[in-house]
Amino acid sequence: MKIVVLGAGESGVGAALLAKQQGFEVFVSDRGAIKENYKAELIENKIAFEEGQHSEKKIFEASEIIKSPGIPDKVDLIQKLLAAGIPVISEIEFASKYTHAKIVGITGSNGKTTTTNLTYHLLKTAGKDVAIGGNVGYSFARLLTERHHEIYVLELSSFQLDGVVDFRPYISILLNITPDHLDRYEYKMENYIASKFRIAMNQRAEDFFIYNSADQNIEQFLESEDVNAKRLPVGGSADDSDQRIIKTDQHEYDLSKSSLKGKHNYFNATCAIKVAELLNADAESIQRGLNDFVNDPHRLESVATVDEVEYINDSKATNVDAVFYALDAMTKPVIWIVGGVDKGNDYGPVMTLVEDKVKAVICLGIDNEKLLETFSPIVKIIEETQSVDEAIERAKVYAESGDVVLLSPACASFDLFKNYIDRGEQFKRAVDQINQRK
Repeated sequence: MKIVVLGAGESGVGAALLAKQQGFEVFVSDRGAIKENYKAELIENKIAFEEGQHSEKKIFEASEIIKSPGIPDKVDLIQKLLAAGIPVISEIEFASKYTHAKIVGITGSNGKTTTTNLTYHLLKTAGKDVAIGGNVGYSFARLLTERHHEIYVLELSSFQLDGVVDFRPYISILLNITPDHLDRYEYKMENYIASKFRIAMNQRAEDFFIYNSADQNIEQFLESEDVNAKRLPVGGSADDSDQRIIKTDQHEYDLSKSSLKGKHNYFNATCAIKVAELLNADAESIQRGLNDFVNDPHRLESVATVDEVEYINDSKATNVDAVFYALDAMTKPVIWIVGGVDKGNDYGPVMTLVEDKVKAVICLGIDNEKLLETFSPIVKIIEETQSVDEAIERAKVYAESGDVVLLSPACASFDLFKNYIDRGEQFKRAVDQINQRK
């Protein structure tokens, strides 16, 4: 049997390493340039590869194709392979064939990484034999080449789920579904929703499906489609009680010492706690994990407080839904830094929050016309900037003691930055510089 892997990023190289370990003949093909670290791994493991092209003759010799999640199904090569009857699957699907471990699969339009990291941390704190991967950290396939764990916590994108056939998590979490990546789904929301629900399509009655019962897209889909797993609904946000207390059927947990902010993270934490309880983590360990959890950077990351003004880096907020959560979490007046490459944003959902909480808007992007047009009528102070340093300097002018300067862009970063990480790191450096000048 010959395995051909299309794409030589983390997912593709992980799949190639696992396929080689399982005794398959493996060939890796990447139309672009392969990063040096991945190329070195392929060479070291004597895996044949090509870059800068797809040699169709070699590719069509495959018994099975493992496709990078970045390659759309609609490209000509994939359509030809499918027409030829050659199976095309994702790395997640391939890897799942080689473990009997319990899998926790987590998907959603927003909050995947935070929930995945927190779930892993709670289980690890409780002493469970657990690994984390998928769309965060290392690929699932790579993890399986190293050693087997009893539990795998996997962040899963819709692109990864599109290529699953028999993949079956023991516990699945569907956090939310809001418009995103619709260009991959014929600009049809129903296609995107169906893609997200693939996480539960193979689950059985003994499995668990945790989902956001306040999400209309999820609820409407569940009215017409079956999920065989035991359904565990979680409210989309805290009710009007104390949002620092999470009550489950088994215990009560206190978020007052946690770094997590906002209703959305109350929800994310509730989902993670439910997983930990289902996997028999003890309450004391869960509470300890909540207390010392540190989220990934660029997600409502408190960078510093300078002259009694808090600076928060939420560079990962690249859509309006994520900004809604960020603004909703703010309890102080906000100087909001926003902008970048607009993805067809509808700012309607955040208008009330902006009107209530934002005292100044600092646009950070090459084209700010839409932001100016949208927010000028409701925010008295709105300015344009072309760099993080300039944005910080303008924010300082309007920030007073007790305010927050929030970078939560609502847009992609590619006009002025390499990616959202670069944008967030530049923000942190600029804040550090003003802190040093004190």
